[in-house]
Amino acid sequence: MRITRRLLTNLLCAAPLSAAVQAQAQSTTDWPSRPVRFLVPWPAGGLNDVIARSFNDKVSAALGKTVITDFKAGAAGRIGVTEIAKAKPDGYTIGMGNLGPLTIFPSLYKQMPYSVKDDLIPITMFAASPLVLVVSGDSAIKSVKDLIDAAKAKPGVLNYASVGPGSPAHLSFEILKKRTAIDLLHVPFKGTNESLPAMFAGDIHAMFDTLPLALPHIKAGKLRALAVTTLQRVPQLPYVPTLKELGLVDDEVVTWYAVIAPAGTPQPIIDRLYKEYTAAAGTPDVQKMLTDNGLIYLPNTMAQFQARIVEETARWAQLIKENNLQLDQ
Repeated sequence: MRITRRLLTNLLCAAPLSAAVQAQAQSTTDWPSRPVRFLVPWPAGGLNDVIARSFNDKVSAALGKTVITDFKAGAAGRIGVTEIAKAKPDGYTIGMGNLGPLTIFPSLYKQMPYSVKDDLIPITMFAASPLVLVVSGDSAIKSVKDLIDAAKAKPGVLNYASVGPGSPAHLSFEILKKRTAIDLLHVPFKGTNESLPAMFAGDIHAMFDTLPLALPHIKAGKLRALAVTTLQRVPQLPYVPTLKELGLVDDEVVTWYAVIAPAGTPQPIIDRLYKEYTAAAGTPDVQKMLTDNGLIYLPNTMAQFQARIVEETARWAQLIKENNLQLDQ
């Protein structure tokens, strides 16, 4: 075969590309060849920590390499998620995604350091926490109907707590207020460690809280559960109705815990992560951990989870716009 100048040029240009493709294929086949870092964008020691370690122990065993649970807290999860988004997309830095940083914050904050659509790959939601509408255990309010009737009888007098503007608890009450045309005063706190004592003291009339935090107080009689935000009743509170069955909402609201990776991570690695985290969710140890902590697992494919993020982002964006809730930072 005659080697022309054009053919030689094409061969020389193709060589680096071919080598790069082969290197990527080899790295994907060999993955993981070293420990994987799983970044949690929240402080160590809380529920996010318990969930991450429980799943990562199982996934480590399946991969044959340790998945190291690391922590990068700050800015309600935005600092850690930003680090995941900017990490090298080689499968060795992944992390936890949550409802706020992935679906609420893009509309809540005027400036965002990452784009969920362009910088991240949502892989799967591996645990979820229902929200539960609660009042004090000695409150005269016994049901959601009682709460609505009391609020309509005294507009602007009753109040509700949240852990801050734009939090799932705050936005869930905004949904309820819009659906029932009731007027309650929003009282934001820095955390449940402040809002719960205020409720026990009688200063707060109602609030949505995550089931893991509320459940011990419900069992002790210090809180009364009026409704949950899932589409079906939760096994931990089978006697408590859902807001949907009461005709007050169309969609569920749950705070969720997911695995995410930087955009550009090779698809075979993404598929393996989906497989192993989904398998971990079905193990008896993880199922017990979820139940013991007031959590649930909602089966989801990667496509279903990504579609959920798009739908929830649009829902929160509309609510934030309608109520002029956008924040500078």
